[in-house]
Amino acid sequence: MSLKTEKIWLDGELVRWEDAKVHVLSHALHYGTAYFEGIRCYELADGRSAVFRLEEHLRRLADSGKILGFPLPYSVTQLCQATRDVIRANNLKACYIRPLAFLGLGELGVYAPQNPVNVCIAVWPWGAYLGDDGIKNGIRAKVSSYTRHHVNVTMTKSKTAANYVNSVLAKAEVKKAGYDEAILLDTEGYVSEASGENIFIVRDGKIKTTPLTSILPGITRDSIITLARDKNYQVIEERFTRDELYIADEAFFTGTAAELTPIREVDDRQIGAGRRGPVTEEIQRAFFDIIQGKATEKYAGWLYPV
Repeated sequence: MSLKTEKIWLDGELVRWEDAKVHVLSHALHYGTAYFEGIRCYELADGRSAVFRLEEHLRRLADSGKILGFPLPYSVTQLCQATRDVIRANNLKACYIRPLAFLGLGELGVYAPQNPVNVCIAVWPWGAYLGDDGIKNGIRAKVSSYTRHHVNVTMTKSKTAANYVNSVLAKAEVKKAGYDEAILLDTEGYVSEASGENIFIVRDGKIKTTPLTSILPGITRDSIITLARDKNYQVIEERFTRDELYIADEAFFTGTAAELTPIREVDDRQIGAGRRGPVTEEIQRAFFDIIQGKATEKYAGWLYPV
């Protein structure tokens, strides 16, 4: 995967990739005071390009800034247009989109309310985060020894850069042990989420996912819940234990990067038949129809034209 493209949107201007730089004394480099989004632009079946749920992602970005106390200096409308501009400037039909807001150069020390909030939007081609084979055949996951954040330790509904050190440690731990992805438990021992995805299980035709109490409110998670309910599946949002995960008929991850990726094994225990299950496949197919522009008008509002 190459990150390099021609242009990056930085503080209201399209600049060359090589010129998108920050100072080494920027506050965010020292204290993790940054927040971001992960968004995808897809090439539709008719050749047009569209960003999946762009406004919802950028509203969540704005929410992150409000939660942290250093809000975005741009409106959601302005950032929607900026996203469109940077995709067009790089002549991309499909891409991953990374908006990032961060406290820049000024005061150091933990409290620096006068520092500027810098904003950038970068785009680049990026395939399936957990692998094309994983999308079809499922991946192997392991429960990490690291615990997910407690709601009183940090602001879990803000997609904050600092929070992701927890994910980095968990992901590294399980990758070194030979697994594809890490699952983290909450501070009470219930299943929380993965290092970069939300998690769902299927048992007796019912779908269950963890509630939003202390997890990131995933845009893809919300989309999958809507899709599943539209297909008359019962979706239950409640905590579940690791052993419930082990005995699930099916399990899958959702996220912008991972899209909808089946889980075939957790902690060396086969999930269901050890492959993508029928419920997962049906919802996955419906999701891919939407992002390819093949679905009904009901979901047309999820696609922001480029």
